[in-house]
Amino acid sequence: MIEIDGTHGEGGGQILRGSLALALVTNQPFRIRNIRAGRAKPGLMRQHLTAVGAAARVGAAHVVGAELGSTELTFEPNGVTAGVYEFDIGSAGSTMMVLQAALPALARLPTASRLQITGGTHNPMAPPYEFIVETLAPQLARIGWRCEFGLQRYGFVPAGGGVINVNIAPATAPTPLQLLDRGEFQRCDARVLIAHLQRSIAERELAALQAALPWKHNGGGITQTRDSDGPGNMVSAHLHYEHVTEVVSALGERRRRGEDIAKQVAEEVRGFHSAPHAAPVGEYLCDQLLVPLAITGGGQFRSTTWSLHAESQREVIAKFLGVDVKVVHHDNDVVVTVPAAATP
Repeated sequence: MIEIDGTHGEGGGQILRGSLALALVTNQPFRIRNIRAGRAKPGLMRQHLTAVGAAARVGAAHVVGAELGSTELTFEPNGVTAGVYEFDIGSAGSTMMVLQAALPALARLPTASRLQITGGTHNPMAPPYEFIVETLAPQLARIGWRCEFGLQRYGFVPAGGGVINVNIAPATAPTPLQLLDRGEFQRCDARVLIAHLQRSIAERELAALQAALPWKHNGGGITQTRDSDGPGNMVSAHLHYEHVTEVVSALGERRRRGEDIAKQVAEEVRGFHSAPHAAPVGEYLCDQLLVPLAITGGGQFRSTTWSLHAESQREVIAKFLGVDVKVVHHDNDVVVTVPAAATP
């Protein structure tokens, strides 16, 4: 039984999701204590319970402690099975975070699977759907994973009700990832997503974003939808380089001017685009690449930063796979080397 201390790393849900994913891949049981001890409300929330439930169904696992607010969980998998799975968070909790627990094991099977997850697709504390499709998915494809993502319905906080679909085909032969530079800059798309709100809000945000970006002409535009259970708004800039796409986004908030949200996105864009040495991997992509690389062909990449979320993933990889992710800090970036572990 692998013992996990939930206070390590970022002290939140990441160490749980990483443990679930690797338990399924390696078919090893684990016990985690002090779940989300670093949060204002410790213990399991709905999206974490859905991630546990998803992993349990996929891996026919015996689970103890899967209750709201629980700070300890025991998870004993009994073999992963491909299939068609539907999971409903029952709140606006992030569908992307549930996906992070279930996808790695299914992506390595010789039989296709399909996932449908209902909940939040655009959350303030998680990468939005567009990040998964445009930033993460192309890198997964480079290491041999064959995943097709679809957005059936938008889900914003607090209403939720969003639906994503993922078709998972058997992976090709694993290929190590080498992502040490961005390649040539191609374009920046300035976009605004708006649901059940006045279009004039989106028009002001888009104008402010385009005016604040360091490029005179930007692709993109406004996506206005009523295909959601509640109102929502997101401002985003999509930076396309030869080897990677970075999605920078911010969600609209009550009593906050849309122009201020647009300026926040533009500032983050300028910071990423003008970063010394131009590391291709941003903070969110960094921690989401670690487990996929460790269980396939390994690889090496340069990141703008090494976060506590990434440190959590590094710790669970060492626990389950017995390999050490090497992190070398430089003045302006981080070089990360992920060994290819021997997995079943």
